[in-house]
Amino acid sequence: MKKGVSLLVAVALMALASSLASASDPSPLQDTCVAIDAPKSWYFFIFVNGKFCKNPNLTVAEDFFYQGLNIPGNTTNRVGSNVTTVNVDAIPGLNTLGISLVRIDYAPYGQNPPHTHPRATEILTVLEGTLLVGFVTSNPQTASLAKF
Repeated sequence: MKKGVSLLVAVALMALASSLASASDPSPLQDTCVAIDAPKSWYFFIFVNGKFCKNPNLTVAEDFFYQGLNIPGNTTNRVGSNVTTVNVDAIPGLNTLGISLVRIDYAPYGQNPPHTHPRATEILTVLEGTLLVGFVTSNPQTASLAKF
């Protein structure tokens, strides 16, 4: 009988403790954190999102610039598409801003294999032609097909 009561008390305490837990994304420590590979001096550094932050006094406009999205990608591959990714590795100033973007070039009848964007948003802009896009969710009533 004592073992049953102690087990019940232990389960109740664990349920109470787990109901008090919360999770969230940390807020950025500063407005911008231009990513650098390694600090030149250990006198001033902050480590955010797996990247060291550049001294804010040394930030320049080029830290927020990428040249190359105007260049079409090579679509002569099995899926008939090419993805040019622009993220914090290409634009160091994007660190902590939660922003990345891509240019996707499609050959006629090209495809972008199914993929996910956990905790992210996707915005599509079609410059030429027609694109069929399907959105799949865990709720079958909200799955849809869109034509752009």
